[in-house]
Amino acid sequence: MTRFFLLRHGETEWNRDGNKYCGRTDVSLSEQGIKQAAAAAKALKHVKFHAVFSSTLVRASATAAIISKEFGLPVIEDQRLVEIDFGKWEGKTVQMIEREHKDSWTDWLTSPAECFAGETGESASQVYNRIQSFFEEVSKTYPDKNVLVVAHNTVNRIAATQWFGLPFSHYRKIKMDNTGVSIIEYHGKGKASIIQWNSILHLL
Repeated sequence: MTRFFLLRHGETEWNRDGNKYCGRTDVSLSEQGIKQAAAAAKALKHVKFHAVFSSTLVRASATAAIISKEFGLPVIEDQRLVEIDFGKWEGKTVQMIEREHKDSWTDWLTSPAECFAGETGESASQVYNRIQSFFEEVSKTYPDKNVLVVAHNTVNRIAATQWFGLPFSHYRKIKMDNTGVSIIEYHGKGKASIIQWNSILHLL
């Protein structure tokens, strides 16, 4: 068993500006996002981490770098943790997507396992397969250890649907705030126990 502390990155300007979909667009942390990461670092300083991983996108890697300073650990970037490719939806709010891409949005909400986000992006199955590969590999490398992972809203929630035993189409019912802290005990082969989900006490 490996205990993963799974976070969403800190706030970006796009998150602040109507919660625009960032996807693969490499948007930096806002000033508030930097403060959120520092607060998360303070909240987690009592944990003995053995490794810190992040997405290769700057909003995640910068969040991880701020937190990892507390532990003197390098940030290991992994492409498998990047946010879902939202295709034609990137840079748009949900309201804009509903208006401009009504059919593809409806298809995505109904069958994300097979449909491609933003028409040209990824399916939920593709996202899950790559993040599942990450958790499987890292759990074998760090058995019985604490591992910090900083990734993204949709990627994290798609993985969570399987841990909660839900279909992919329910991922939007799962809440994940910027720097919300979730704790998962991963047992291998896709099996995990949810110890804590989306704690934001450090932001209150």
